[in-house]
Amino acid sequence: MTNPTEGVPRRHPSLFEPATLLLIAVLCVFGAIIGMQLLVSLGITANTSLIGALAAMALARVPLAMFARYRSIHVQNLAQSAISSATFGAANSLLLPVGIPWLLGRPDLVLPMLAGAFFAMLLDAYLLYRMFDSRVFPAQGAWPPGVAAAEAIKAGDEGGRKAVLMGIGFGTGVAASFIKIPLAWIGFAGSTAVSGIPMSAFGVAFIGNVWALTMFGIGLLLRGYSGQIFGGPLFETLIPKGDLMAAYIPHGFMIGAGLVALFQVAMLLFRRGEAKAGEATAGVSDTEVKRALGLGTVGYLAIAVFIAVVGGLMSDMSMGMLILFVLYAAFAAYVHELIVGLAAMHSGWFPAFAVALITLIIGMLIGFPMPALALLVGFSAATGPAFADMGYDLKAGYLLRGNGADPAFELEGRRQQLFAAMFAFVVAGAVVLVSYQSFFDQNLVAPVNKVYAATIKAGVADGVAWQLFLWAIPGAILQFIGGPKRQIGVLFATGLLINFPMAGWAVLAGILCRLIWEKRRGASGEGDMEVFAAGVIAGDAIFSFFDSVAKNFWKR
Repeated sequence: MTNPTEGVPRRHPSLFEPATLLLIAVLCVFGAIIGMQLLVSLGITANTSLIGALAAMALARVPLAMFARYRSIHVQNLAQSAISSATFGAANSLLLPVGIPWLLGRPDLVLPMLAGAFFAMLLDAYLLYRMFDSRVFPAQGAWPPGVAAAEAIKAGDEGGRKAVLMGIGFGTGVAASFIKIPLAWIGFAGSTAVSGIPMSAFGVAFIGNVWALTMFGIGLLLRGYSGQIFGGPLFETLIPKGDLMAAYIPHGFMIGAGLVALFQVAMLLFRRGEAKAGEATAGVSDTEVKRALGLGTVGYLAIAVFIAVVGGLMSDMSMGMLILFVLYAAFAAYVHELIVGLAAMHSGWFPAFAVALITLIIGMLIGFPMPALALLVGFSAATGPAFADMGYDLKAGYLLRGNGADPAFELEGRRQQLFAAMFAFVVAGAVVLVSYQSFFDQNLVAPVNKVYAATIKAGVADGVAWQLFLWAIPGAILQFIGGPKRQIGVLFATGLLINFPMAGWAVLAGILCRLIWEKRRGASGEGDMEVFAAGVIAGDAIFSFFDSVAKNFWKR
């Protein structure tokens, strides 16, 4: 058994050792194919990180010398990092963006979009690697899926009481995921539809910031019950038919909260009085974060220029409009990345599709032509998922390596995880390049692409700019009140953008259980609570993966 806090090995396993590289290459191809197929068939991308860890655990039990190295929890960490990177990279960061120009009848823009999205994905993940364990994205942050992956690997390695707790949580997550609740039972009178219980939302409530998650849950419920709450004559002029999305309320909230969050990050980095005290508890200094942000600025500007040039936008826009496109595309990618990263760190959920839609709507208000809008929303959608996923993976590695007990070993481990992710992205890029045409020939694209394409074709109605501005104000105020540690504005807006009321009930029920647990057990029970919660999240992830694969199989 390997204890992550005692006797930490001085040399971290390398990605490039033949047996490790072979396993990871196979997992990456598998993850990329599964991710693309689930995206175009069901509109979702399953978290496959635990599949990679389980594959390594299973092979470690084969009584052959070549499989012995898979017993290392650090090799298992590399495996889960790689397969999740390949899955999210191929589906969310690559296949989704290239489907937008194809749906709009511009197949000539597919390869420029693929190239731009590929570079954005690499930069996205690299920036999180540079900023992880800083005051902006602390290693002590929640990053719930990362905690779940780490606890699953440790339970498989150590056994004992922790494995039992993890097993109870895992069983709870799987069993509850089978349950289907009629929507009529939770306030949707007359509905015959049913909803599963998102146990990952329940488990996250035990790990993340209580304030942030409470606002996330409230946002989910307000969006889910908007028709019942705001559908009366009192709100008819403000919220027609009680539809928050039609009134652009979630979009406005996220714009306001996102801009304030960006300002708060800047203030955090440039407020010298607090910097030294904060850096004492962070592994990455504010200076390093500033350098990373500077690199990101230059990188996103360069990618935006590349997309504009290769996409032929110079013939569609004036020089002034072209410069504006480049500046706005780079800025939007940065804000999108920040919002997705903060939401992912605090809640394990991130509204990447919805925030990309906000980017598109603002681009339409500016007046960019159709080809520019297609490339803009694809570029925005490509940033964020890789950023969030890298955070989850680095959090898992941080826990497995002993919470930074050996700084040199921790940094080497992170570097190997970066190599694993970049290798996975290259594999994902190759898989998408050789397979995207076969999906398009069958009219298979991500369902959200149809929303983007329809929005571009329909144009923006009068009054949208005013609605966005109006609702950005309370979003900004809420984010300002909560401050950079709670991120309640961003999390509330995230909830408003997701139409899943059952998730809201799951989050709030989890928070209630957490408060009861903490009251009865005190601080001593916090570790057990997190292990149980990690088991619940892991159980939900495994169930969701196999359920999605099964649905896709029977759909065929």
